[in-house]
Amino acid sequence: MVVDQRRNQLGEPLGDEELDRLFQAFADATRRDIVRRVTVGEYSVSGLAALYAMSFAAVQKHVAVLERASLVSKQKRGREQIVRANHDGLQKARRLLDEYEVIWRRRADRIADLLAETADPQPGKSESDRTEAGKKQAGNTQQC
Repeated sequence: MVVDQRRNQLGEPLGDEELDRLFQAFADATRRDIVRRVTVGEYSVSGLAALYAMSFAAVQKHVAVLERASLVSKQKRGREQIVRANHDGLQKARRLLDEYEVIWRRRADRIADLLAETADPQPGKSESDRTEAGKKQAGNTQQC
């Protein structure tokens, strides 16, 4: 499985739980918006709650999901909880997504190559030669 092949910067495998937390955190539009906002500046949880049409408790839960995924951190300042971006966690997420992009692009390239081969498997031969070769190949695969 592709997930089993992912490794962190030290070469240690990334666990399924860690990957699940990361993708769960990014799966929600509100959480993505919170991450976007706190990368620009810090916010109190109550300040974030004022920005969304949801309860303070709901925003706290969103922040907790982001914190478990190491995308944000909270710090107590007086009576407020200040939310900041965790730049190390965000960099880790970016590297992981970059790795997946490479995998997906390679797969897309392989699919394109296979489609190109299928479209013109034997250049230089006539259509009837290719049709006859295809029939022979189909007969061989049915015998397996």
